[in-house]
Amino acid sequence: MTKQFRIHQLPLSDRPREKLLHKGVAALSDFELLEVFIGNGSGAADVGYIARRIQKLLEKGGIEAVSLENLVAVKGVSVATAGKIMAAFELARRHWVRDNTPLRTQQDILGRLGDIRNKQQEYFVALSLDGGQRLIAMRTISIGTLDAVIAHPREVYADAIADRAASVVVAHNHPSGDTTPSQQDITLTQQLAAAGQLLGIALRDHLIVSRTGHFSCQQHHLL
Repeated sequence: MTKQFRIHQLPLSDRPREKLLHKGVAALSDFELLEVFIGNGSGAADVGYIARRIQKLLEKGGIEAVSLENLVAVKGVSVATAGKIMAAFELARRHWVRDNTPLRTQQDILGRLGDIRNKQQEYFVALSLDGGQRLIAMRTISIGTLDAVIAHPREVYADAIADRAASVVVAHNHPSGDTTPSQQDITLTQQLAAAGQLLGIALRDHLIVSRTGHFSCQQHHLL
């Protein structure tokens, strides 16, 4: 079994921060990058232990496998540290990890919604797309109760306008597993479609997802 060293036990040149300064950020392993970002451990756990636990979460499913809840469950991770990590991951999603593959089909869109399928509350998200149907940004607009989510057209389209989006897709999950739209879902869909027409930003679809299925308002002619 490989012996694990604390940072202060490593030669100065092998410590993550010094390595970053002298060799550049690309020279660091994922584990070392996490150590640099976390900075210091706590009385409950040293920085190496924390970095290893978070690295295991990332190895299981990448950024999408990491949530505020499972970060604070790691010994030594405070709510403040977890919040910083989640903020960094969200910045990565929005600005640096930009997949230029067009989202042309419903399955392409559904592939982006895995994170909300298993949520215990309703999450309402909006995807801004450019003229080539490439994802500009995906944002959580609101989080509701167990069986209700509230969104408003201005909240959906404010960011889409700033993104200079050509179209948007909205989606939310039903924790109950039943993807049948409620009357509130249908009304909101029609309001969003009408607002999109006025703004020149088409509502491409409103998808309702669950652990096992999905419902497309576009396919069912509800737009």
